Amino acid sequence: MRRSTTVTAVIAGGAVVTALIATPSLALASTNDVTADTRSSVSSSAPYARSLGQPTDRSNRAGMRQAGGDGAGARRGAARGAGKSSADGLTNVASGTVSAEQTSVLTEMAAEEKLAHDLYIAFDGMYDETVFSRIANSETKHLSSVRVLLERYDVADTTLGLTVGVFPTEATQNLYDTLLAQGSASLDAAKEVARTVEETDIADLTAAAVGVTAPDVLAVYANLLTASQHHLVAFGG
Repeated sequence: MRRSTTVTAVIAGGAVVTALIATPSLALASTNDVTADTRSSVSSSAPYARSLGQPTDRSNRAGMRQAGGDGAGARRGAARGAGKSSADGLTNVASGTVSAEQTSVLTEMAAEEKLAHDLYIAFDGMYDETVFSRIANSETKHLSSVRVLLERYDVADTTLGLTVGVFPTEATQNLYDTLLAQGSASLDAAKEVARTVEETDIADLTAAAVGVTAPDVLAVYANLLTASQHHLVAFGG
């Protein structure tokens, strides 16, 4: 069980968002291809539901138990994953064993990346500010890396086939709608929302890496963590 810490962020207009996050205890420090990350890409939604105090919907976790427990699903994923290529350099990174909880987090990471991507696409359409389109492209790549992991570990991706602004759970949908409304007030408000998103990503990724031993999962988390740190700076954080 991960301990939780409550983080409160003030968004534009005085709105307060309280984030319940797992206590950060591991800062991963290796990155291969995200140094110039403001040029990268993804899609997302659920860890925000968890981290911002929203309930998560765990009903679409059919394939998760199979990847956890005795590790049989993880070994099957490793066999398929070996030799698979990806835009994020996972071709030669080995798979490992993941628990049911860790596969649940992977599902949430896909939703989280989609949430960030879709918000930045929306803000890019509202404001003449290229940072949103650049980082939306980065989020696309990030979602792609998470999806490689979902495939390797036989985990269903609940974000597949969903259009921009549409999410697999009511909690995540409501969160997206709320953040979109806040960011629609002004450019400053949109950047404030973006900073909150990236800060939440950083906390979630740090917590998610605790206890993980699978090399490919750790590699993706490390890259995404560094990317979010770059994004935070790009948004003025």
